[in-house]
Amino acid sequence: METVKFNNGLQCPIIGLGTYQSKDEDCLKAVKTAIDAGYRHIDTALYYQNEKEIGLALAEKMAEGVIKREDIFLTTKLWNTFHRPDLVEPALDQSLKDLKTDYVDLYLIHWPVAFKDGWELSPKDEHGKMIFSDADFVDTWRAMESLVDKRKVKSIGLSNFNKQQVERILSVARIKPVTNQIEVHPYLVQRQIVDFCHANDIVVTAYRPLGGPPTDPKSPAHDLEIANIAKTHDKTLAQIMLRFLLQRRVVSIPKSANSDRIRENIKIFDFELDDDEMKMMMALDKGKSGRSIPYDVAREHKDYPFDADF
Repeated sequence: METVKFNNGLQCPIIGLGTYQSKDEDCLKAVKTAIDAGYRHIDTALYYQNEKEIGLALAEKMAEGVIKREDIFLTTKLWNTFHRPDLVEPALDQSLKDLKTDYVDLYLIHWPVAFKDGWELSPKDEHGKMIFSDADFVDTWRAMESLVDKRKVKSIGLSNFNKQQVERILSVARIKPVTNQIEVHPYLVQRQIVDFCHANDIVVTAYRPLGGPPTDPKSPAHDLEIANIAKTHDKTLAQIMLRFLLQRRVVSIPKSANSDRIRENIKIFDFELDDDEMKMMMALDKGKSGRSIPYDVAREHKDYPFDADF
């Protein structure tokens, strides 16, 4: 497994298992399958409500002697309803309890937008609109830094932050973010924000690296140009898309609950895309229209990230 080095010197596996919308027995099975297939990077979040299943899967694999805790790179995220500084540590503590561990390798602010404080994860008013909080993500970041001091997290980072929001964090950070986890795939290549993060020694992690579910006819999983490249290399379209990110030095966390696809997705280290193929993949970019998660429920929030140029 190849790794990328964070700006704090720690190493992160360049491919991991995404678990968004993976629940219950499917999640448990997916994590165990991934561990057996060689994955050592698992990505989750409090919002996904699957941390208990992931904790159980990891505990079972540790009991079998397949892994030790230090073998696993474990990421989770602070949800929008816990941005108030005094709520950051209690939210993490719940995640640690559910994950059956006393630390996580990476803790992210899931979104720059803050919702009404509390354990109701989608607080809405009588009209069905999300209730926002005026908590400032800069104050949230300072509380995240204290978790590193307490050794409850090894690294801290961001998710879904645009360039201006990352710059604002960098202007005050005592501990620099190690990554910004954003949507990246051939239809949303994110050249500007990726280049900006790399220039500031911040790793980019790609969620939705395959561009949304294959059931969506607008997904790059149906792209004929990618299919032609896949045929050339005798690989799947997913493997081509993941290799594309790997060669950009972007970490990817493809989500799957299908055992065969989980095993396939990690087999991307035995071939290489040439310069023409990389250019062809970059040219598939659709800009903002390629985004599969526009996060409309937060569009009216002052810190909604996707109205900026990048």
